[in-house]
Amino acid sequence: MAERARPLSLGAAAGWLATAGLLLLTVGTTAAVLVRAGAAPRPGPGDWAAVQFTALQAAASALISAALAVPVSRALVRRIFPGRGALITLMGAPFLLPGLVAVIGILEVFGRAGWISRAIAPLGLAPLQIYGPAGIILAHVFFNLPLAVRLILQGWHDIPAERFRLAASLGFGPRDVARLLEWPMLRTTLPGTILTIFLICLTSFVVALTLGGGPRATTVELAIYQAFRFEFDPARAAMLGAVQFALCLCATLATMRFAAGAGFGAGLDRPIRIIVAQAAGARIHDVAILLMVTAFLSAPLLAVVLAGLPYLFDMPASLALAALRSLIMAVASSALALGIALALAHVALRAGPAGKLAEVTGMLSLSASPLVMGTGLFLLLRPLIDPTAVALPATVAVNAAMAVPFVLRILLPGLREIQAGYGRLSDSLGVTGWPRLRLVTLPRLRRPLGFAAGLAAALAMGDLGVIALFGDPDRATLPLEVFRLMGAYRTNVAAAGAVVLLVLSFTLFWICDRWGRNART
Repeated sequence: MAERARPLSLGAAAGWLATAGLLLLTVGTTAAVLVRAGAAPRPGPGDWAAVQFTALQAAASALISAALAVPVSRALVRRIFPGRGALITLMGAPFLLPGLVAVIGILEVFGRAGWISRAIAPLGLAPLQIYGPAGIILAHVFFNLPLAVRLILQGWHDIPAERFRLAASLGFGPRDVARLLEWPMLRTTLPGTILTIFLICLTSFVVALTLGGGPRATTVELAIYQAFRFEFDPARAAMLGAVQFALCLCATLATMRFAAGAGFGAGLDRPIRIIVAQAAGARIHDVAILLMVTAFLSAPLLAVVLAGLPYLFDMPASLALAALRSLIMAVASSALALGIALALAHVALRAGPAGKLAEVTGMLSLSASPLVMGTGLFLLLRPLIDPTAVALPATVAVNAAMAVPFVLRILLPGLREIQAGYGRLSDSLGVTGWPRLRLVTLPRLRRPLGFAAGLAAALAMGDLGVIALFGDPDRATLPLEVFRLMGAYRTNVAAAGAVVLLVLSFTLFWICDRWGRNART
């Protein structure tokens, strides 16, 4: 007798629903814009110029970030000093930092009226020109240098400590260690690092919006914004969105291609410390590198705080309401991103095409334009409801979708471990569904869950994407209010709002991450 078809479990149903929702937000919204626009035009000279500039600035930002990250990560590996852990923690701060806050800090340090320009004015030197390609690349290096350091630092830790001990016992000098141990690791780590940063810079919006503009410094994402906001040309925006999707998809596939190890084999998991190159010159070099990168990363943060603190009590009441609105949206986006990622992971843990489809779908939003996603969502909802009434929920949905790839990458390793260790036992005891999630999965997933929740909340808190297109004064978020203050040349009050945004973003992350680190199991 044929076996009856098993009913779809609640977890599987949620996984397929999440997969369908993400496909709708990424592919479906782009299709909606294309259908609404009709025949998409061919790219014109201005469009190709935007594509070329986007690729060039992303490549330059990635190459500079990776080139600077090599000596920084090497110094961190071979030097033990007080505050080393705090410095490594500082490397993660720019990724959590709202883009608008970072831009204000960079302007305070490198702008025409910034710290450096004021310092060189007595020497008769002209003030720095921060707007344009140089400013965009500088901001991207500020954001992505710490990420490159963390990725390359992990590559150094993947070399077994016994290799360095053996090199020291054989009398290897710095050149021998670099040639036989460090270069093979860098040869496999650097391509993936460069491509990852290249992918991030392709879809950067806040940096291009505030520091770019003009024919020479327009990215594809900024061109999409201009096509929607000022030219009212959805056909051109959809065409540019498709071009950007293709660019990002190629970068994503290339990144996956280079995600391989250096083949050093296993070690005894001892802490790594390079015990060669201890000459005075090497120590001075390492100290100088670490001091410079610390100053580069901390100066904009300090500048924002110093510029904004005196004007905290001069902020308009609208900023307080916008801050509350942003907090609610950040928490909602984080919860939605976690729910989608957990549901996707339930399907992704399965072997076969279904699992691969769920995992690939979870990474699709990295290749999509948030502005195209938001516009497509509005077009799909227009027959049902007034689009302006759902500006905030649409922003929450897009922010959650953009955070899903990061959340999924954080949660999947832990979920696979739980599945391997407790899956068969739970199945044999009939523990499925909500009881399994509550008793088996969540207690053992609390640490990565807290980190992922904090990351998603911080990213959503500082987002200036969809809301910049469709937000109105009555529904503005804190980043949008700060951006408007900058446009009105109220830079001091904008800096005060940036301080509030900075504190709220890091507080959200700290609360969630601390909750996760206080796990009892």
